[in-house]
Amino acid sequence: MKQHKATIEKTLYDYQLEDLNKIFNYFNEHPEGINLLYQLPTGGGKTVVFSEIARRYIEQKKKKVVVLTHRIELSSQTSRMLDGFGVHNKIINSSVKHFNDQDNYMCFVAMVETLNNRLQDDMVQMNNIGLVIIDEAHYNSFRKLFKYFSDSSILGVTATPLSSNIKLPMKDNYKKLIIGESIKSLIERNFLSKANQYNYDVGLRTLKLGINGDYTVKSSDELYSNQSMQSKLLSAYEELGKGSKTLIFNNGISTSYHVYETFKKSGYNVRHLDNKNTATERKDILEWFSNTPDAILTSVSILTTGFDEPSVETIILNRATRSLTLYFQMIGRGSRVMENKNEFTVIDLGNNAKRFGLWSEPIDWQEIFHFPDFYLENIKNDEEIERDFVYEMPQELKDEFSKSENIHFNIKEEYKKAFAKGLKSKSVLEKSIEQHALICVENSEDVFDARILAKKLKEEIAYRVRQYSYCIMNNTKNYKEWLEEDYERRLRLSISQKFSSRM
Repeated sequence: MKQHKATIEKTLYDYQLEDLNKIFNYFNEHPEGINLLYQLPTGGGKTVVFSEIARRYIEQKKKKVVVLTHRIELSSQTSRMLDGFGVHNKIINSSVKHFNDQDNYMCFVAMVETLNNRLQDDMVQMNNIGLVIIDEAHYNSFRKLFKYFSDSSILGVTATPLSSNIKLPMKDNYKKLIIGESIKSLIERNFLSKANQYNYDVGLRTLKLGINGDYTVKSSDELYSNQSMQSKLLSAYEELGKGSKTLIFNNGISTSYHVYETFKKSGYNVRHLDNKNTATERKDILEWFSNTPDAILTSVSILTTGFDEPSVETIILNRATRSLTLYFQMIGRGSRVMENKNEFTVIDLGNNAKRFGLWSEPIDWQEIFHFPDFYLENIKNDEEIERDFVYEMPQELKDEFSKSENIHFNIKEEYKKAFAKGLKSKSVLEKSIEQHALICVENSEDVFDARILAKKLKEEIAYRVRQYSYCIMNNTKNYKEWLEEDYERRLRLSISQKFSSRM
């Protein structure tokens, strides 16, 4: 037994042992039936930690341990990890109807729904359970089982101690939160890869929020399936991730199919995966992904937990989310360290980093755990994020205005000047139209060429109008649309007048 224990000690890093000791001390200092929550980032080895906790608990307390998971794949992975730690365990899955052999085991791994059904139907009676370990504890499906284990201690384990249901905060179920090593520290110590994050500004005003507090699949599909967003995605991949093993996260199946078609047409090695694929198809696709160096896998949030492919080099967030947990889970899929990999690329097409901060930035989990409402209320909304957008004219369009000395115009600065002089706010737009007309005329042979150039300024015009509407605090959709149309009409008129005066 001693020799076996020494082997186990080697598999745990110092920070894991430190956390493990904190957890045991807490359980030893408090009566049985206490609930404790433990946070450790994805890739930090949560399963390793709680497998050793299960082994020690059984050895020291002589009581049984139940490990709860929310997905069938996680049950199998957890069971294998426990076996590796010498913890003889039984999986309670849908094929287990009765529980006559429970005395042969000191540890059980169960899917929450399966165990709940068995306990509800009185098909299973669990005896001498001292500790219940809950993996991915931020999911609320586990709450229904608490009543069956009122005399047991409960250890919830998660990378993000923020409940998936805002109405059911985790502080209501757990007495204390123990914080593990930070992402930044794990990167510095080479336990996690460093994320190089790149953000593309995306207008999300058409997205709608659903009852769960996140963006609806329908509104996401409408935005991310359109040609403009598909082109942005493809060019972002070609600029930053071309040839690398790439995992793309989408919010809707329709979007993922569009992504598949877009990359397929461009000659890339791509496949699509969602929860409608059979177990055999899924196995085949994931094997292909693992063995293909330039593989691109487009999926629908199905690979956020229980999926471990260290060779992923690029993560593309082809979606926006207001879920901090999902944000961390998606990026975490690329964070595993390999012999030739200590960095990975994150391409963000949902303004997610602007909403939550960079993946490796410090985060106050204690505050989020104790005051989740305050945290959720203060997440930046899309309008706030879009106010900070800076329009950058594409180089090919800049080249068409090469005869002009200055093509830039700062609406906010001009508004401040106009305000200081007591001028009407509309004078700012008039000045902007004048500047646009001037550069169109300077770079054209005739009025027709100038008008063609003016049409190419549509995106910049929309940006300037949006900046102006923020300045005057009238940000309604109808008003901005009217302003854009009026701007374009007056720009055409100004171009005509300039050519007339030349004549």
